[in-house]
Amino acid sequence: MRAVVYDRYGGPEVLSVAEVAVPSPGEKQVLVRVHATSLNLSDWECLRGTPLYARLGGLRAPANRILGSDIAGRVVAVGAGVTRFRPGEEVYGDNLALKGGFAEYAVVAESALARKPAALTFAEAAALPQAGVIALQGVAGAGPDTSVLVNGAGGGSGSFAIQLAKRAGAHVTGVDNASKLDFMCSLGADEVIDYREQDFTRTGSYDLILDLVAYRSVFAYRRALARGGRYRCVGGTARALLRVTTAGVAIGAMTGRRLSVLAVRQGPAHFTPLAERCVAGEIDIHIDRTFTLDEVPSALAHVGEGHALGKVVIEIP
Repeated sequence: MRAVVYDRYGGPEVLSVAEVAVPSPGEKQVLVRVHATSLNLSDWECLRGTPLYARLGGLRAPANRILGSDIAGRVVAVGAGVTRFRPGEEVYGDNLALKGGFAEYAVVAESALARKPAALTFAEAAALPQAGVIALQGVAGAGPDTSVLVNGAGGGSGSFAIQLAKRAGAHVTGVDNASKLDFMCSLGADEVIDYREQDFTRTGSYDLILDLVAYRSVFAYRRALARGGRYRCVGGTARALLRVTTAGVAIGAMTGRRLSVLAVRQGPAHFTPLAERCVAGEIDIHIDRTFTLDEVPSALAHVGEGHALGKVVIEIP
């Protein structure tokens, strides 16, 4: 099968298309013919090997030669003990543990998959699992008379987070670069901020902050929160995340605010509720661009350099 592989950390130039053996599903695993794989910031981090936590399992060289975790496709074969799926069924899920989505076939744990809704295309289904779960859990607690700020709101998770917070009745502020301001407004953001021109930690007092690109000090985040407010971060520099889990927790407790790293709960139970809302027309799936398997390096650069408006998807005919 054709797959995009890499054997050392670096930029998109370390990726290449190669012929590799089709993997075989083990116990409780499913072999999926991949039709679409969406890109996440985690793919960019694992490609570059930075922040340091992106090297878990492979400090000197990548633990998985093939990136890509959010996949959608058809079941080709099942391993021993698989009871929920059979060949021919259309499925989707977040294969973060095994990855392998930038290929024609991927082995996925049965527990990571759900049946694809017929109303969604493979590309739309692949756009949901990781980004959708982060958004759902990140803005949990948003409601009427609450002010929510999403930092990094123009990307995949952010595009869902804005819509979810607005649906909950919150006043939403989106933060990203200037090229994404109009896009965030189109998603429903009440206010938008270009982080290069304005410091969002000095623009107001927010009840909930979802930070998808954490890099500021915990003192700045505390300053931006209303008393009783909640700051959640996922992604960002290792130093920023460490500060939030240590000093941030203590400072927040002393000042009546809560600062924490979002512990994302994964699996179909957490992403299928969003898929149902998308099918019902409550939430839109915004796919910025689609690329082919040969174009994975360009697609990763598009996401990693902050150009994507919503989700970017690799389609494999």
